[in-house]
Amino acid sequence: MTDQPLVLGSHTLTSRLIVGTGKYASYELMQACLEASGSDVITVAVRRERLIDSDGRSILDFIDLSRYTILPNTAGCFTAEEAVRVARLGREILEGLENPGADWVKLEVLGDTKTLLPDPVATLEATKQLVDEGFQVLCYSTDDPITAQRLKAAGATSVMPAGSPIGSGQGVLNPNNIRICLEYLKGDDPGYPVIIDAGVGTASDVAFGMELGCDGVLLNTGIAGARDPLLMAVAMKNACLAGRDAFRAGRIPKKLYATASSPEAGVIGSS
Repeated sequence: MTDQPLVLGSHTLTSRLIVGTGKYASYELMQACLEASGSDVITVAVRRERLIDSDGRSILDFIDLSRYTILPNTAGCFTAEEAVRVARLGREILEGLENPGADWVKLEVLGDTKTLLPDPVATLEATKQLVDEGFQVLCYSTDDPITAQRLKAAGATSVMPAGSPIGSGQGVLNPNNIRICLEYLKGDDPGYPVIIDAGVGTASDVAFGMELGCDGVLLNTGIAGARDPLLMAVAMKNACLAGRDAFRAGRIPKKLYATASSPEAGVIGSS
């Protein structure tokens, strides 16, 4: 019954839920939600203007660096060059803090400001450069299986297909493509980690992504934007655990007609 931990490159995670730190009403609320989520890896946008709030407080002062591994991300970058520069900045900051997250990055290279979908060409370009520089790269990607294959071939530690556009709350819109991504990425390498990233709106979205066979879920707005973020953090934690267990247990086949749940053979009065 004991599950194996999630391994992402040189990092071993106890929780398969990775949560972000943006959009909270306060850093204090963020702290409480991080704890309630059960996550041990949290992702932080490391562009300089996103580390300090309007009162001049640094988000890093509200994160227990002895408890959480930081996954720096390149959110808000629209070119490969900019994403590589921000990744280097994240490594520099975390090396100074002696946090084990200095050697990896969640890579986002966006294509436009309306959809916030990734630019596949620029993402591939940045992946190759960051891998060459020694980063363990977790790639935010579309759910296109061909792009996913190319990112893995370029050395990505994990491919992270979007369930739906960032912050949209639409859940997993194209489960068939996610299934194909899983097949292509894991076919000859069952241990290769695939994580749903973006678009998760509620606990059932998390459970569904895990039931598909994804190794984890990364989310932010689904918790931070909820009416009760703290309660939603608990719900997301439980959904991740339930979805993983359901995948490992194996669901029954879907059938067109009913199948009796009580056996007929051996029942009193049956022949």
